[in-house]
Amino acid sequence: MKTVFEKATRDELINRIQSLRESDSAQWGKMNVYQMVKHCSRWDEWILGKSNLVYKQEFLGFLFEKMVLRNLMKDDRPLGKNSPSGSAFIIKEKEGNFELEKKIWIQRIAEYEHFSNPDFIHDFFGKMTTEEIGKFAYKHADHHLRQFNAHVLRSYAS
Repeated sequence: MKTVFEKATRDELINRIQSLRESDSAQWGKMNVYQMVKHCSRWDEWILGKSNLVYKQEFLGFLFEKMVLRNLMKDDRPLGKNSPSGSAFIIKEKEGNFELEKKIWIQRIAEYEHFSNPDFIHDFFGKMTTEEIGKFAYKHADHHLRQFNAHVLRSYAS
């Protein structure tokens, strides 16, 4: 199973992020491509320990975490469409500097090479192993890249 802790996987994600265009349309969901890129860079900042968000598990997650996490991690299946997002990761502004946000997200992906955040607690899944974090971070990025049809490397002549 792919993990952001492998260089080849990070390189793949970075190439897919670089292929995104401001004109890309979502295959599902409510976010536009700018909102998605900013959402993902903010989410990765949280995982990496670079945000001010509090690491605390929600009660509902406490009840169902092990069953849901085990199901998500059992194979390479992508995350389901329209998966819920924590309120801290909902991006309200519809436009901004798209190219800058891509660069920030790419930098966050690259930072997984030196991941060290032993205090991380997922708001639903609770305490996760480093292996689970690596796999889930890949699945999260992959999910959103697929959302904007960047599930395969695209090449553009222009």
